[in-house]
Amino acid sequence: MRVFVTGAAGFIGSATVQDLLAAGHQVLGLARNDANAEALAKVGVDVHRGDLTDPDSLVAGAKACDGVIHLAFIHDFSQFMANIETDRRAVEAMAGALEGSDKPLVIASGTLMVARPGPSGAAYALPGTEADTAMNPNAGRAAAETLLLGASQRGVRGSVVRLSPTVHGAGDKGFVPMMIAAAREKGVAAYVGDGANRWPAVHRLDAARLFRLAVENAAPGARLHGAAEEGIPIRAIAETIGEGLGVPVRSITPEEAPDHFGFLGAFSAMDNPTSSLATRDALGWRPEHPGLLADMRDAGYLA
Repeated sequence: MRVFVTGAAGFIGSATVQDLLAAGHQVLGLARNDANAEALAKVGVDVHRGDLTDPDSLVAGAKACDGVIHLAFIHDFSQFMANIETDRRAVEAMAGALEGSDKPLVIASGTLMVARPGPSGAAYALPGTEADTAMNPNAGRAAAETLLLGASQRGVRGSVVRLSPTVHGAGDKGFVPMMIAAAREKGVAAYVGDGANRWPAVHRLDAARLFRLAVENAAPGARLHGAAEEGIPIRAIAETIGEGLGVPVRSITPEEAPDHFGFLGAFSAMDNPTSSLATRDALGWRPEHPGLLADMRDAGYLA
């Protein structure tokens, strides 16, 4: 299979490219600049120049291949809503290009969009499952998910991989590094309230394997969960940071969270336990790389 990969030079994309190549697939990688193009060419990837703001380049890449994995996203949180709309338009363009072809289009989404209320009066949520729709299916990145699953009724083998908020491994620049940076700056590793709220996690190499399995075999309209660990208490993450940096660990209030964590403050108290049992059953996905806390201790996060 020849697979068009957006975000091919990125944190998850570069691992996905390697997994695809190792499985015998060819890869056409989207490159928005010379540095990305050079990096892709060095590992044997055919380069397709363009970016998310250029729908024509996305359409051409999609039509030139047997399937698409869409991983690119503009990570400029100062223009987050504008970037959400850019992503939706990118998915719309590629889905339109593939209508009637029965070719696979796999996109990345997030488990934070899915929450299941616990029993009446319970403080925390039940694990979200693949059967759950997004809390607001027409807002945020859920809008692209809804759009793609609709396209599955029009001859696109569309599927969505909802990634954990903590995709970890070498090169991680996400939520956990943000928490570590805040602890270094403030001199304290913090969690909100009792810190019992949970985040799922997945190693980038296990996430890459899931994207490859999805483009190969996911059913039209499938919602898949990239969660190797169902839920790690935020307090445990903070304690690991405190131990590694030699700083105290303490609780802060929700009102203090934005000042301590910055952008991350809006998510720091969210409870997001997530099941991936249906994903494992459907695709035979078996995460095998280190869990988050072990990776934090051993992969240079706290050096």
